[in-house]
Amino acid sequence: MKNLDFLFDACTDSGVKKIAVACPYGEDTLEAVCEAQKRGLVQAVLVGESERIKAKASELGLSLDCFEIVEEGDDYSATERTVKLVSSGKADLLMKGLVKTATLLKAVLNKEWGLRSGALLSHLVFVEVPPLGRVLGITDGGMNMYPNLTAKAEIIRNAVGCYHSLGVECPKVAALAAVESVNPDMTATIDAASLTMMAARGQIEGCLIDGPLALDNAVSPEAAAIKKIDSPVAGKADLLVVPDIEAGNLVGKTAMFLAGCRTAGVILGARRPIVMTSRFDSMDTKLLSIALGAAIS
Repeated sequence: MKNLDFLFDACTDSGVKKIAVACPYGEDTLEAVCEAQKRGLVQAVLVGESERIKAKASELGLSLDCFEIVEEGDDYSATERTVKLVSSGKADLLMKGLVKTATLLKAVLNKEWGLRSGALLSHLVFVEVPPLGRVLGITDGGMNMYPNLTAKAEIIRNAVGCYHSLGVECPKVAALAAVESVNPDMTATIDAASLTMMAARGQIEGCLIDGPLALDNAVSPEAAAIKKIDSPVAGKADLLVVPDIEAGNLVGKTAMFLAGCRTAGVILGARRPIVMTSRFDSMDTKLLSIALGAAIS
């Protein structure tokens, strides 16, 4: 996983998947979906006000001749219809368009026809980091605000399952904190050490976990060597598990907006992947996120 372009190959290898898009009124979303279908990554169903969708496509110079458009007049009806397409098996993955996250999640979590799986929903973002020459995963900077130890274990299991789907058999997981030693006054260090022990005892499978690790010695072999941290994970982490949503949000947005890193994100833990990007995310981010969702669906 040297750069995020691997997602296009992974997506193609898994076959063309059908993506249902709720309220695709934003230009970056519509452009990304059109580009994904043009590349043969997905076949899209656009759900919402058909005239509004067509008007936006016309404004952008996009053709919707090969798209299925399902008419729904308001945001919640469109979102409900989109989720039902996925939960019924008529589509393979779900994408959020220009609709509130709360509206989408309400439909996703509906007990009768939603996408509940019994697992915790969590967000995973892949970040292409040129100075490191590889892709890092960060979880969870988008769903769970202040996860306890049990929730962090579930977040890791979700992310590890995604790595397995992408062909990474044993991802190296760094449980992050501000320091590398356990400090009873710092809950993140206690959780990180507990997660490490849980993995060692088989309570979290399919990965290597070490922590607490600070960000520098999780990703930099030099930093790990200087601090004399002898670990199969330190300096070589594939996945960074952040202490809380604030840390994850800051790390992810620093990478995007200050370092110019390319990213792809997806919501895990539902019966099908959910592509839930932000309004300010670029077309490239949304295209890569579609590819990620399709590859693991």
